[in-house]
Amino acid sequence: MENEKLILTEEWDKTFPKSDKVNHRKITFHNRYGITLAADLYEPKNAEGKLPAIAVCGPFGAVKEQSSGLYAQTLAERGFLTIAFDPSFTGESGGSPRYVASPDINTEDFSAAVDFLSVQENVDSEKIGILGICGWGGMALNAAANDTRIKATVASTMYDMTRVNARGYFDSMDADARYEQRKALNAQRTEDYKNSSYQLGGGVVDPLPEDAPFYVKDYYDYYKTNRGYHKRSLNSNGGWNTTSALSFMNMPILQYSDEIRSAVLVIHGEKAHSRYFSEDAFKNLKGDNKELLIIPNAVHTDLYDCMDIIPFDKLESFYREYLK
Repeated sequence: MENEKLILTEEWDKTFPKSDKVNHRKITFHNRYGITLAADLYEPKNAEGKLPAIAVCGPFGAVKEQSSGLYAQTLAERGFLTIAFDPSFTGESGGSPRYVASPDINTEDFSAAVDFLSVQENVDSEKIGILGICGWGGMALNAAANDTRIKATVASTMYDMTRVNARGYFDSMDADARYEQRKALNAQRTEDYKNSSYQLGGGVVDPLPEDAPFYVKDYYDYYKTNRGYHKRSLNSNGGWNTTSALSFMNMPILQYSDEIRSAVLVIHGEKAHSRYFSEDAFKNLKGDNKELLIIPNAVHTDLYDCMDIIPFDKLESFYREYLK
């Protein structure tokens, strides 16, 4: 299968500085739906032999130039070959229409990254892990349940996007509210078809209302400021295709997470509004190779980019243990 021709930016346009300890290049690979994905590959300088490898994605609505790239570059500094990729339909990756999310296709994106890593001459195909941030934490667990090639999985500041779409924040949505939301979204499908275009849901609210909940302020502080803004990030700009929510409402992703046999590390901030996603997901995991790490005083986006809070020493030791 030939990869779709993508236009990739060659300039360093990340939200974090370039490391002089790693080699960096752009790569592409395809998933089994024929969508070509764009990624940044980070390789330790002067590396020899076959390396353990890690594929990184997230947060939900972000691009590889933001948090996932920071994780990937930092792990490469610590001896792993890593890629940070844009999910299907977003960033520099292919797929049309744009700005669509799918519990199936986005889980597949992780396995497609494993496909790519498995055939690289400088990668040990028996030592491949994945790392998902925010909504891609849930996708990572879903991929780990399905893809036995994945030997170690980290979910950082995790969201279960199927749960939050179907039940609302803090499970506040009942069946009647869900029905009304389905009615509205399906009416929007009709309008989208009439207009031959897809309505976007809007990214992080801007300007920020004074009475906004803390978690909205938390997202604003990352996506709408110099700290994390990126021109290709959905959350920094126009947001997702509105009707993407329908598939997430109808297809829970963590049905078989209790069957994951490979190692899993779940990390979350103590004061994150989203902490319950990680705690509940962890309760369903089985085996003595599963661990939940709560970071004291950290909020949700602290685990996006705060180098003094993200537990990189723990990440390194976890991957070293289970990608050995």
